[in-house]
Amino acid sequence: MEFASKRINCSIGIFAYNEEKNIGKLLEAILNQELHQVEIEEIFVVGDGCTDKTIPIAEEFAKKDRRIKVLVQEKRGGKASAVNLFLKVAKNEILVMESADTLPEKNTVENLVKPFSDQKVGMVGVRPVPVDNPKTFMGYTAHLLWELHHQISLEEPKMGEMVAFRKIFEKIPPTAVDEACIEGFIKSKGYKIVYQPKAIIYNKGPETISDFLRQRRRIYWGHLHLKDKTGYRVSTINLFKTFISLFKITTRPGLVDRGRKIIYLPGAIFLEALGRFLGWWDYKISKKNHIVWDIAKSTKKLEL
Repeated sequence: MEFASKRINCSIGIFAYNEEKNIGKLLEAILNQELHQVEIEEIFVVGDGCTDKTIPIAEEFAKKDRRIKVLVQEKRGGKASAVNLFLKVAKNEILVMESADTLPEKNTVENLVKPFSDQKVGMVGVRPVPVDNPKTFMGYTAHLLWELHHQISLEEPKMGEMVAFRKIFEKIPPTAVDEACIEGFIKSKGYKIVYQPKAIIYNKGPETISDFLRQRRRIYWGHLHLKDKTGYRVSTINLFKTFISLFKITTRPGLVDRGRKIIYLPGAIFLEALGRFLGWWDYKISKKNHIVWDIAKSTKKLEL
C-alpha cells in the first residue's frame, strides 16, 4: 500500500477574462485548500485579453506565493487558446483546470485529485452547485440544470467548470467546450472518467433570460461542433437520458414548492429547448462561431 500513501503533485490552471471581482477570492480559496494526499506545486492564472484589474490582482498574489504565476494573452483568443498555453508550461502529469468565475470548497482539490492514485483514471470532474436563490425562476432554472448534470454524471460522468486530468496530449483544438473536448481525448486513450460529487465548487447561474440563452446556445453549439470534428458525444446531449434524469429529479421533493414547480418547470424546459435550438441554428444555418464567446455578465456576481 506504499503507492496509495504517496502524495500526488498537481498543477492548477485558472482561466480568466475580466474576473476582477472573483479572482482574489478564488486564489485565496486555492491557497487555503486542506490537503493531505495532494500537493499543489504550481498555480497559473491565464488572463485572456483582460481589460480590467484581473492581472494586477493576480500579480499581487504572485508576489506573496511563489507557486502563483501569471500568464497574459494580450489579445483575447478564447479559452481553448488559454488552455493550450497552460498545457505548454505546466510541469506535472496531473493538471487541474478551473474557471475563474467559480469558488471551490476547502477540500475540493484533495477530493478531485485523489482518484489519480488509480493509474486507470484519466480524468475527474467536480460537482458544480449554483448559489442562486431557487425560489426565483432563473435561480430555479440554474439549480435544475446543475442537478440534472449531477444526476446524469452519477451514471455517465460529464465534466464541467473544474476538472483534473492526466497530461497525455500537448494541445486541444479550437473549441467552445474545452472540458468536453478533453473528456473525449482521455476516453479515446482508454482511461476511466470519474465524477467526484464530494469535490464541490460554487458558481453563479444567469440572472436574465438573455444571458441564459447566450450561455446555453454557445454550449450546445460547442457540443455539435465537437461531435462533428471528433465524433465524441457528451452524455448530456442524449435527450432520452436527459428526460429520464429530469423525471427522477422532478418527481421527488426538491428545490421549490409544488405551486412554483408547476410554473417554473415548463418555463425552464422551454428555455433549455430554445437554447439548444439557437445553438443548432448557429452551427447548421447561420454558421456563427462561438470559439471566442459572448460573456453572460450576470453569471459573474458570485457571492457565497
